[in-house]
Amino acid sequence: MACEILVAGFGGQGVLFAGRFLANEALLRGKEVSWLPSYGPEMRGGTANCSVIVSDNPIGSPIISEPDILIAMNLPSLDKYEDTVKKDGIIIVDSSLIEREVKRNDVFAHYIPATQLASDNELSGLANMIVLGFLVKVSGLIPYDNIKNTMTEIISAKKQNLFSFNLKAIELGYNYSNA
Repeated sequence: MACEILVAGFGGQGVLFAGRFLANEALLRGKEVSWLPSYGPEMRGGTANCSVIVSDNPIGSPIISEPDILIAMNLPSLDKYEDTVKKDGIIIVDSSLIEREVKRNDVFAHYIPATQLASDNELSGLANMIVLGFLVKVSGLIPYDNIKNTMTEIISAKKQNLFSFNLKAIELGYNYSNA
């Protein structure tokens, strides 16, 4: 089984960190993993995306042309990658920043106002982690019980003060319901 995930947005939205989280979680479960970041020359505000492949078997190429899952953190990313998602794939949209709905009806579209939730809960800059929590719930890709261990592995000693905020953001996304 292989799952190809594309996380896309602006630089500064934590796109690469979200991809790193997904890759590290899979590594801790003994999976084969590819993590390929891509970003424009700007430090913040430019384009950024991250391709993550998780597989039970060796991965031949880190290039994703048809993701199973797309996380779109901004409108340009949704516009650019929506049509590339596999039929019956998942598209998760940060509806705080993207006003339009997914145009396709052959994918599972999910909307979460991640940026607004982050702001409302004093978690500014952690919309990416809110989306990851939501991804865990809607995809079943990651066991929820693995989150804390993965977070322990990827948050550097220098940023340990952010550990509880990241966990809170993931929990917020996991428990979000738009029903």
